Amino acid sequence: MLFDPLTFPCGLVVPNRIALAPMTNGQSLPDGRLGDDELAWLARRADGGFGMIETCAAYVALEGKAWAGELGVDRDDDSDGLARLAERIKRGGAAAIVQLFHGGVRATQKLTGEQVWSASSFHEDTPGFETPRAATDADVARVIEQFADAAVRCERAGFDGVELHGAHGYLLSQFLSRTMNPRPFEERARLIRETTRAVRARTGARFCVGVRLSLEDRGHAKGLDLDESLQVAAWLAEDGAEFIHASLWDASKPTTKRPAENPIPLLRKALPPAVRVIVAGTIWTHDEAEAALAKGADMVAIGRAAILNPDWPRTGAEHRPPMRRAELADRAVSPVFVEYLTRWKGFVAD
Repeated sequence: MLFDPLTFPCGLVVPNRIALAPMTNGQSLPDGRLGDDELAWLARRADGGFGMIETCAAYVALEGKAWAGELGVDRDDDSDGLARLAERIKRGGAAAIVQLFHGGVRATQKLTGEQVWSASSFHEDTPGFETPRAATDADVARVIEQFADAAVRCERAGFDGVELHGAHGYLLSQFLSRTMNPRPFEERARLIRETTRAVRARTGARFCVGVRLSLEDRGHAKGLDLDESLQVAAWLAEDGAEFIHASLWDASKPTTKRPAENPIPLLRKALPPAVRVIVAGTIWTHDEAEAALAKGADMVAIGRAAILNPDWPRTGAEHRPPMRRAELADRAVSPVFVEYLTRWKGFVAD
């Protein structure tokens, strides 16, 4: 099943059920334009047999930029770079998907020059936390258009689709959070729903639109309830999402709220059959990927294993961490990405 083609409702056909997960890497240029390192990283995985390549999180507006070296899809003057990236990924045989992103409170004024904003104003007692201002109606209307404009830009550049980043405590996830957004549940879901509708309405019928979600609390994703997340997923399907990408951290483990149940069957049950389920989370081997598919996933997204094994679809995880810097360089992992990877304990050999 892992190597069977998969068709999305829009008609997009991918050659297998294996996606490259979107990963922070800092490989773009300081102004957000495509860098050669970013192109090489994604091209190497496309050539390695991944059926779908997702870019790193790409900011839809400068005010939403969260880290140095982040890819930007917020303006038209880098259309040539985006077109070059789309063409190269597709030439490798993979579908090309851009992950659209706004950091909200996780953006930083050091990069944007503006105070960060979120669903409400709140404070966290953590080093470097920037207290956000509460969103205005104008902020909400503007960011919906920014997501839609970015999607149109990606479609014109030749990408097959986009994924809205509604996970990991970034802006769309902040609005879903009970702790960051003191509003009733349906009101908390409005931004991600209206953004999905706007992107779907502004792009062509054969352009794929999906959403990544965190289903429960983990790390920066806070204030999330499993059953609310499943309802949000169902609503997003009504709004035009063709896939829901669940960031699970470990796809084999049960949910926190219902320890006897794995989240994959729950998500599959919440969605119409045609809406695809993609799952990510500590999948290292083909057997682990097949197990996720057996639980109800349509596709798996490979992250850390794909860094060390760019040919993972063909070889599986022959290599495990730690890995030396020179070996990572041979796998089209740039020095700046390697430096980021040193934050992961035991991943990069000294």
